[in-house]
Amino acid sequence: MAKRSKIVVVGAGMAGLTAAHKLYKAAGAKEAFEICVVEGGQRIGGRINTTEFGGDKVEMGATWIHGICGSPIYEIAQNIKALESEKPWECMGHLFEEKLLAAETRAEGGFVVEHDIVESISSLYETLMNISQGKVEKGDFSGIQESSIGSFLKLSLQKFWDSKSEEEKLAKKIYGNWSKRMLEEAVFGVFENAERVHTGAADLFNLDYAAESEYRMFPGDEITIPQGYTTIIDALASILPVDMIQLGRKVIKIEWSKSEYCESHTSGRPVTLHFSDGSIMQADHVIVTVSLGVLKAGVLNHESGGGLFSPSLPPLKKDAILRLGYGVINKLFLQEEEEGNLCKTPFMKMAFHRSDSEFRHKNIPWWMRKTASIYPIYNNSSVLLSWFAGKEALELESLDDEAIIDGVSKTVSSFTSNSNQVCNDKMDSKDSGFLFRKVLKSKWGSDPLFLGSYSYVAVGCSGDDFDTLAQPLPRNDKDFDSPPLQLLFAGEATHRTHYSTTHGAYFSGLREANRLLQHYNFLGQRRICASLALFVTSLEGGMIHP
Repeated sequence: MAKRSKIVVVGAGMAGLTAAHKLYKAAGAKEAFEICVVEGGQRIGGRINTTEFGGDKVEMGATWIHGICGSPIYEIAQNIKALESEKPWECMGHLFEEKLLAAETRAEGGFVVEHDIVESISSLYETLMNISQGKVEKGDFSGIQESSIGSFLKLSLQKFWDSKSEEEKLAKKIYGNWSKRMLEEAVFGVFENAERVHTGAADLFNLDYAAESEYRMFPGDEITIPQGYTTIIDALASILPVDMIQLGRKVIKIEWSKSEYCESHTSGRPVTLHFSDGSIMQADHVIVTVSLGVLKAGVLNHESGGGLFSPSLPPLKKDAILRLGYGVINKLFLQEEEEGNLCKTPFMKMAFHRSDSEFRHKNIPWWMRKTASIYPIYNNSSVLLSWFAGKEALELESLDDEAIIDGVSKTVSSFTSNSNQVCNDKMDSKDSGFLFRKVLKSKWGSDPLFLGSYSYVAVGCSGDDFDTLAQPLPRNDKDFDSPPLQLLFAGEATHRTHYSTTHGAYFSGLREANRLLQHYNFLGQRRICASLALFVTSLEGGMIHP
């Protein structure tokens, strides 16, 4: 009997399990392939991780199905009945949107910002993002040509102010130490801080302007999964033999061949994986689904004698890895002490003073100042959720629970109490009126298996870099005389239009599985063309994300 080709998938997240699922289900593949999934952690799911906190189900990582029309994740969730639940949690879909629209925007100092100001800035911000995404013409904002989203927003806000009448420009202070312009800028900052979380860019001045129009979402509602995002992962893994997925198998080096088989490849297989426990595994093909953060670390470590790949990746691929943006986003859950079965903290968006303002309250820690909102995960829940990005997210990872509870308590108090009664630098969190029992936070930045959360297009790169990262090695051209398709790359950071999403990871896993199936002639030409046509149609049916 001919030797079966061995395919090793590195990573048991969405991309890796999708690839393994597709390969295992392909007709005749069981006889042709030996498939193995190696996972460095002690669980499957990757950046999908559903757990419980305060009696509620919460998502530490991926949360949303971004559009339900045509989404493969939505289809799986429907088929396994994961959308059915009698328990509300994580602000399901339209319920979240309704709460968000109805949420008060409060200003530092303890008052609700007037609806007219919030509505005006909200409309402005929506218009500017629609312009950046190519949905509408620039109109009044023509002439502003900037490389980053951050610079475009800053210059457009200034143009908005310049267009106002003299009477509006001379408006007096309208509440305490706030002027109307200060409030407008602070409310605008709420939307910018939310954008940092949505995109993964710690600094919007590093988020490429031109690439924003390439990002796609599916039409329809954005919803969460009541029974948990891990139900999708479990469904993909359920058909695989138990021994196919190996946990606690961290890959520290992948050897591949630019030329004919090396003498060290005693099995005749061109790729050797080295694990942290000293063991090795040889393979014909390896589908690499590690995060962009791990790839970046692997490239940088190569300069100091380490590195994930040996020989190192070609310069074109290394450059793409280093150019692409990769952000750290963390969630903070807190369980509030209830009074009469009612929680005290409202669904609230927070408008902070500028960093150079003399009116900033010193009792609010710096790591809270770019948090856009804090809210119960559903009506009357005692569990609150807030999102953090960039250096604030990394700082959160390093803080102990007591420091987090103290900082959040003082911040929430300063946004919900009368301005004359808060902001005492000596105020203790116990005097703030907000008491929290427990804290749960994600730590994606410091986790060595991820080193961050998801990718974005940074200034200086483009969608072409996603395509470059997705190309397999060795390339089938005259530059290489070696077995083809030794290294294949999947994961959200390898999808040009759906990066940063679970469905982008899903599509990438299918892409690489199909690449191998085509290589071994398991996909007929007609079937391949039909599949590609269907895939392109699904992309064209998508909508640019808001």
